[in-house]
Formats: sequence, structure tokens, C-alpha cells
Amino acid sequence: MPYGYNGRILDIDLTTSNITVQEPPESFYRTYVSGSALALAYLLKELPAGVDPLGPENILVISVGILTGAPASGFSRVMANAKSPLTGAIGDAQGGGFGPAEFKFTGYDAIILRGKAPKPVYLWLHNDQVELLDAAPIWGKVTGKAEKYIRQVHGDKRIRVLQIGPAGEQLVRYAGILNMSTRACGRTGMGAVMGSKNLKAIAVRGKQGADRPPQLADRQKMIDMARWGRDNFESSGVYGMYFNGTPNGIGGLQDIGALPTHNWSSGVFEKWYNLNGQTMTDTILKERDTCYGCIVRCKRVVETKSEYEVDPYYGGPEYETVASSGSYCGVGNLAAVSKANEICNKYGLDTISAGASVAFAMDCYEQGLITTADTDGLELNFGNAEAMVALTEQIAKREGFGRLLGEGVARAAEQIGPAAVELTVHCKGQEFPAHVMQAKRSLALIYAVNPFGADHMSHDHDPNYTPETGKTTLARQSQMGLISPVPARDLSADKFALTTEYAYSLLDCLGTCQFVWGPSWQLYSMNQLVEAVQAVTGWEISLHELMLIGQRRLNMMRVFNVREGFTAADDALPPKAFIPLTGGTTDGVAVTREEFLEARELYYELAGWDENGVPTPARLKQLDLDWLV
Repeated sequence: MPYGYNGRILDIDLTTSNITVQEPPESFYRTYVSGSALALAYLLKELPAGVDPLGPENILVISVGILTGAPASGFSRVMANAKSPLTGAIGDAQGGGFGPAEFKFTGYDAIILRGKAPKPVYLWLHNDQVELLDAAPIWGKVTGKAEKYIRQVHGDKRIRVLQIGPAGEQLVRYAGILNMSTRACGRTGMGAVMGSKNLKAIAVRGKQGADRPPQLADRQKMIDMARWGRDNFESSGVYGMYFNGTPNGIGGLQDIGALPTHNWSSGVFEKWYNLNGQTMTDTILKERDTCYGCIVRCKRVVETKSEYEVDPYYGGPEYETVASSGSYCGVGNLAAVSKANEICNKYGLDTISAGASVAFAMDCYEQGLITTADTDGLELNFGNAEAMVALTEQIAKREGFGRLLGEGVARAAEQIGPAAVELTVHCKGQEFPAHVMQAKRSLALIYAVNPFGADHMSHDHDPNYTPETGKTTLARQSQMGLISPVPARDLSADKFALTTEYAYSLLDCLGTCQFVWGPSWQLYSMNQLVEAVQAVTGWEISLHELMLIGQRRLNMMRVFNVREGFTAADDALPPKAFIPLTGGTTDGVAVTREEFLEARELYYELAGWDENGVPTPARLKQLDLDWLV
């Protein structure tokens, strides 16, 4: 009997409604574990190169991890993978909440979705039954209404719904997949892929009681680890998130000049405190929400009655949203930013790409590249909160000027003109998250080389590895062989960036929250992660073996991209990276092309890739990926 995983994967052809179950051997799980590495194993074997990301040939894999649902904090994540309609590269997105654990309790580890349903449907998993049901009554409905409908029809308020909103139905290229109408698998357009398949939702209700799968090898060990987390929570780096959520970090980023402002022209924002986590707590916070089994409770639920009325059903903004719809756009109105977040959650839209697209449009407007004749009358000056909210809604609905921006900034800039291309801030077509690379130097490298585009959750940010870093963090990093801290703005922090990238890649395979488990400031360390995997699965496994899984995932993603025609030329930074910032502690600071190219070359060498960024046959064989040679 397997421990920690169910050993069952649903395989659904939506075109024919044919449903089968695959039962991979333990060796498959030991090699790929779960999550996105599991998904990549299927995509690389079964998805032909060159398919249209929004065509029926694309395959969407929804998966959870071997740790998902275990009785400790940070173990409820769901992963979505397919070819991305935003980048054309591998797509990857993760989300939290209660849905991932409930999915695991149905007795499946993943769902492979092929083809396209002739008409809108939703998938209903419960009591060992798998049904495709008519979604006509909820097609076109916002997430909250669709979720309530499904629960009412099936008579169970505890059903968890993983779904797309109207943005996914209308194929906005950065539409996300929403869980609980508040947690998003937001990045790379996985919601658009789901919409292209006429699949509105996946509704799940797991088994209950002693029969609830899967069994754990050592449940008492996991209970002991949960108690350790409870006892050490207040002294951990994640404790502040309980009080003020992820927006708690905005002040620190302002201090080091790493808060993206006015479409990445500056690293400081004069109205930052209006958007601060403490300000949110003092003014509009209604309650603190959490994910399955987690003590952190970092999720904000906000409510406003101002001109921007916000329904608490749709949660509240994370730091990335506060920045992308706030400082990116020069908007210091927290109610307006919260409204933009509500729109994105209702319509199923990635808040990062949405806010970044609005900021790009504002930059174009201020530079005279577009006018009110192009924007349907919207005056897109930086700081115009009303216009920011209106344009976010246009994107979500695929209306007006928002129709163009729903294609992503890279495609939009091509339509506007060459001068607009100079104002885009993206890698491989994916808009930047809210951490300035000029201040956090290793991000300049990781944004560029990350297989699914610019991402802030793919490695540990510097300055987390400097001579001034706290002893506890440095001690944890030493578990992975990191023993020589480097200055914060040193782009040659190659081993640091690559090593922690492998660690974060592993976390995405295990379905683990990176705020709770990780290599430095998190509640639990990497050595404790090994203990958790051992307790859940019963495997005798080391940190070295687990890190190889993280490496395996990263190299599989790279092979996927090479197959799709990506080269070293796509591991590039946008023009704004090389333009000095203005204001604050990063005034005049820029990345140079020379240091970036040197860092990229060394990164390739350390990764075992050739000068074009292609994994060598020797490297693939080393990772037991001979079948990809």
C-alpha cells in the first residue's frame, strides 16, 4: 500500500468524455514525486511540440503533492501545467486554500485533461465517482456565483471548487484558475487553457473519516512536527504575516529601493504607507483566513464601503497585487487596489499580469504613444485610481482597450509600436512580479532564465544571503552547502541563486507552501522537510535525493522549452533593466548587460547546460532523464 500518495491519476478526454485511471508504479513517484515534475513527465511524453496552447491538442495537468493534506502547516497546494498561451513555453502555476487537500482526499494525485468538450462542462469528483456535468447554468458567471451554484446543486457547502471565471472563458492570456474564489493558480495563463477546453470547473468532495486517503507512514511524527511549528511560530520569519499578511513586506522593499513604481521607473513610492499591511489591518481588514491545516493565517479578507465597494467573499489583496495595481500604477488608494483585486478574483485573472499591463498602458499614455482615442476615453495617467480600476475590469471582460492588454504586454506593445516595446517589463512574455531586480540582484538572472518567465517564487531573494544575514538563516542555508555569503547587489551570486532555485523547484513538486517550508527564513527548514517526506511516505530519502528531484523538474522544463524553439536569446532582460532607477536607495542603480551576460554564462555552466542553455546529454543522464536525450 502506498503512503502519502494515492497511486491513481485520472485521465480524461473531454472531446469524447472518456475517463480512465492510470496507476503508476512506486518507481514513478520516487523519480518525479508529484506536482509539476509529475506533470512534466506526462507533457514531455504525450504533448507534441508546436501545438497551439489554446487548441484542443494542448494537455492540462492539475496535480497535488505527496505532502498535500498531511496534518501540518503549509501542505495544501495545487499545481497546473500545460503549454502556456502567454509565453509559448512551459506553463506553471500554483495555488493554496482548502481545495488542494480536498482534491487529495478524493483518492487521486492528478488529473490529465485532453481535448475539448463539445459544450461547457464541469468535473465532479466524489465518493469514488467521476462525472462530467453540464456547465451551461454557470458559464459566463463570476467565480463566487458559480461556486455557490455548484454547492447548492449538490447540497454540500464543503465542496471545493477549482474554476475559471469569464476571463478564462474568453481566453485572456493570463487568466488564472481560482480555488475558493480567492486563491489563484494565477500565472502563465492556465485558466485560458482550461477555458479553451470548455471546462468551467473541477468540484471536489473527498472521503471522510478513517477511510480518507492517503494513509501516512508515520502520522504521529507529522503531528509532532505540527506541534513544533506551533511552538516555534512566534520566533519564525513568517510570524509577521499573521498580523499583516504579505503586504507586511512593502516597507522593507521601500527601504531598499525594491518596490516597483511607475512601471519600473523607480524602486520607491511616496504613498507606500497607504498600501502597507498595517494600514490594511487598521482600516479595511475584516478577518484573517488560512489554508488547510495552516497556523500562519496570512490570507487577508477585506471589506470596504467607499466608492470602491469590495465584497469580502473575494478575500483581499496580497503584496504582489498591492504593488502591481498600486505602486506599479502610482496608485496609493488601498480601496481602489482592493477593488482591482476583487475584479481579478471574480473574473479569474492573474493580478500580477493585470496590474503590470495597466502600468504599461499608463507608461505608454504618459509618453504620448497612446491617447484617449485608443483607450476609450480613459485618462491613463499614473496615479489615476479610477482609470486603473476601470481598465482592470475591461481586461477581465475582454472589452475596449482591455481586449488588447488581455494579450499581455509583449503582444500589446507589438501592436502599439517600437517605442512601446522599450517600455515593456517581461521575460518570455510574462510580466514581472513586484521585486526590483536592480536592488535584488540575483532576480535579474532568475527572472531571465526561469523556464516559465519572470517569477519571484523560484529561488531565495538576495539580500537573504549576505554577510549581514541572521545566523539562523545562514545556518539553514548551510544545510545545502551555502557557506560563503555575498554582498546584496552582487550578480555573481551564482551558486546561491542556482542552489536555492533547486530547493524551490523541489517545493513545487511536493506541493509545499514556500512561506512555511524552505531554505532560509521560513518556519521549517530543508532538513525538517526531509523528515516530513520520510514520515508521510515511509521512504528512506536524503536531502540530496530530494534536491535532485528539484533539479530534474527544472531540466525537464528546460527541455520542454528547447523543444518549442526557445534559445539563450529568450533568457533575456527587458530594456528597463539596464536603465538607472530614480529615487531612494536605488537612485541611479541599473544592471549592466556585461554583468548579466557573465552571470548567465556561469549559470549555464553550473547547471550543466551548453552555451545555448540546452541541458547536455550527460546532465540529463545524471538526472535519470535518459529518455529525453
